[in-house]
Amino acid sequence: MSPAPPAPIPFSEALRVWTRIAALSFGGPAGQIAVMHRILVQEKRWLGEQRFLHALNYCMLLPGPEAQQLAIYIGWLMHRTAGGLAAGLLFVLPGFLAITGLSILYMTLGALGPVAAIFFGLKAAVLVIVVQAMLRIGGRALRNRTLMALAAAAFLAIAVFGVAFPLIILAAGLIGFLGARMHLPAFAVSGGHSGLADGGVSEGETVLGESSPAHTRPNLAWALRTGAVIMVLWLAPVLTLGLSLGWDNVFTQIAVFFSKMAVVTFGGAYAVLAYVAQEAVQTYGWLRPGEMLDGLALAETTPGPLIMVTQFVGFLGAARNATGLDPLWAGVLGGILTTWVTFTPCFLWIFLGAPFVEALRSARALNAALAAITAAVVGVILNLALWFALHVLFAQVQEAGPDWLALSVPVLDSVDLASLGLTLAAAIAAFGFRIGVVPLLLGCAAAGLGLHGAGLLV
Repeated sequence: MSPAPPAPIPFSEALRVWTRIAALSFGGPAGQIAVMHRILVQEKRWLGEQRFLHALNYCMLLPGPEAQQLAIYIGWLMHRTAGGLAAGLLFVLPGFLAITGLSILYMTLGALGPVAAIFFGLKAAVLVIVVQAMLRIGGRALRNRTLMALAAAAFLAIAVFGVAFPLIILAAGLIGFLGARMHLPAFAVSGGHSGLADGGVSEGETVLGESSPAHTRPNLAWALRTGAVIMVLWLAPVLTLGLSLGWDNVFTQIAVFFSKMAVVTFGGAYAVLAYVAQEAVQTYGWLRPGEMLDGLALAETTPGPLIMVTQFVGFLGAARNATGLDPLWAGVLGGILTTWVTFTPCFLWIFLGAPFVEALRSARALNAALAAITAAVVGVILNLALWFALHVLFAQVQEAGPDWLALSVPVLDSVDLASLGLTLAAAIAAFGFRIGVVPLLLGCAAAGLGLHGAGLLV
């Protein structure tokens, strides 16, 4: 006889648990998902292994941060809509507060020698972390030559020809979908995460038990009402800004750009960064190339989704381009707006789709589309690593080739030897000694301060 499931969890207890998870959610989506699994499945036994993986597989099919969406999903399973809202908001709140404070410090003190030296060191660590992410995702995703070719094509498309990230993702998804429908062996894949948990907690031992709660059954009327409310909350500010301030105003541009990003950014935070770097730096001019690395360093060292780096981008974009406002207040408003339009759609995807997730999980063509998208993301992240390396290791980068190419090459005699040496040391620490993300960031920050103290930084 299997043990009786635990008693239902009070909502107040759920709030405490989600606050704890939010405070511990460092290290990107892999670390955040592992924390949720350890606390919710192994420790609290709210749900079992299979239900956890079921939810995760669905979230992997969605644009946006899968870890936050998984929190919304499980919160909704446990305590209906209120639970999903609480879990999703608490997951983001610590990182939002931390990035707001750090963005203000960056804007006011970033030019000072010691602060600049810390970010100099952090850039080397972040470059190595991005390369690690590319290799980790590539090792899991590129399971055959067709997917490898897809990754290579994505790299060439964005690095050489300047093809927009959303088009690359849409094309990859279409190729995977059609490949599965045509029964091509290269796309005969499944979307599982079986490596996340071996054995473990059965559904009968959990709070939810083996059956699905009544509120999780598909309800078209509820879905339409909830979807309409979230759509208004998401898009009303965008339309209001556009109609009142004009579509060329920086706040309107931030609202439109990050709303579009929330819809098309499949593949995780590093893929998002490639898209944001391409547009925020090259198209809008909101910040300089090296500052993308600074923002990622802030996101890496604070709790919450790595996609919180977009808040830093919105902060700087508004602070530097909003006329008639104090730059710091404009930056805070830009960060709030960015966070709102980035994360509000996540609630829409979960509340609309979760009740129908069983049918979605059984669709092999959709899993094949996800596999193709993930392969393309490897190529996009390779471009991101190369783009970062050019701007970290060289003082001058120039465009090469005819106008229809988007190829950037370094000026070789502008190499920054201090940055090159620190990056090589970080790579040895990460790959040779398997130093974790937080120690690597702290070590490189300390090394940057040491170089500054020794007078080796300009």
